Amino acid sequence: MSKGIILLAAGGTGGHLFPAEALAHTLKGRGYAVHLVTDSRAERFAGKFPADEIHVVPSATIGSKNPVAVLRSSWTLWKGLRAARKLITRLKPAVVVGFGGYPTVPPLLAATGMGVPSMIHEQNAVMGRANRMLASRVQAIAGGFLPETGGTYAAKTVTTGNPVRPAVLEAAKKAYQPSAPGESFRLVVFGGSQGAQYFSRTVPTAVSLLEETDRRRLVLTQQARPEDQETVRGCFQQLDMPAQISPFFTDMAERIADAHLVVCRSGASTVSEISVIGRPAILVPYPYALDHDQAANAAALAANGGAKVIPQAELTPERLSALLQKLMNDPQRLATMAEKARQTGKPDAASLLADMVEAIAGKTSIAEFKGAHP
Repeated sequence: MSKGIILLAAGGTGGHLFPAEALAHTLKGRGYAVHLVTDSRAERFAGKFPADEIHVVPSATIGSKNPVAVLRSSWTLWKGLRAARKLITRLKPAVVVGFGGYPTVPPLLAATGMGVPSMIHEQNAVMGRANRMLASRVQAIAGGFLPETGGTYAAKTVTTGNPVRPAVLEAAKKAYQPSAPGESFRLVVFGGSQGAQYFSRTVPTAVSLLEETDRRRLVLTQQARPEDQETVRGCFQQLDMPAQISPFFTDMAERIADAHLVVCRSGASTVSEISVIGRPAILVPYPYALDHDQAANAAALAANGGAKVIPQAELTPERLSALLQKLMNDPQRLATMAEKARQTGKPDAASLLADMVEAIAGKTSIAEFKGAHP
């Protein structure tokens, strides 16, 4: 028999859904039923999400200054709020947990207005707009990188880390094996749709500038947008080197675990997964991210020596090529970076977050919880 229902709310992108998915697995293992509120974008991830039911509630972002657009969004949010209230009345969840993104706003507003225990989880080092809107209303805030000291909501914030999926925890069991000079060197490059566009332009040129002896060692996995993948694949074919190019890899955790070096953006889930698996990385924060959250995420890993952070504007193909050549021939440095990354990782984040959910469900104050989890 189920202990009760936990309602998770998350925007329909991997960055919001992956931590929610990891928590869902943990809660299901503890005997809870889990329901998910999200939007239609989540369909490609929904097959893996261990929810008893998935609900789509109307929502919209109010980012336009156009009065007509604001009115339209406001009306959609009002419809979403009504739908969320009906859903919560029917399900009677023990807790509602938000993971960011505008689809979380109606269910969290409904929960807080109805007196249902609620909390949010913020993946990034800088709180997103939806979570900022909800932060004052919920009982507790869990953070991937948010500090527990300083700031308006420090008293109710717990730095849990970002929950990672079971596939990441499984991949983390694989120890880092440096590539000695002359041996194959596995390079993994990825970074969202916009990130992939930048890497599609930069990485092939950088690889072409490597000395031939080093280029012959490379075995490449690279994410590329559908419209770019044939061009990128053609570049590596001209260089006569093995490369797997795809818009989306379903086994990315395993590919990161097999990598000798990762080049990627620094979204919260990405940084968390690299840290838990423990792999050296060159992080290139997405320069147009709201609030520059990716730069703040990257700084957390770089501060411990697990990654090198380079702004996109400074990472020319020539600089990337020189850095690749240097790192490929310094296996001890990469092994040290891998260990530093692993030390930064929080593999127990899902368990700690589940403890927090259960505490909120049991009406334990966040001060008491923090006292029990120093």
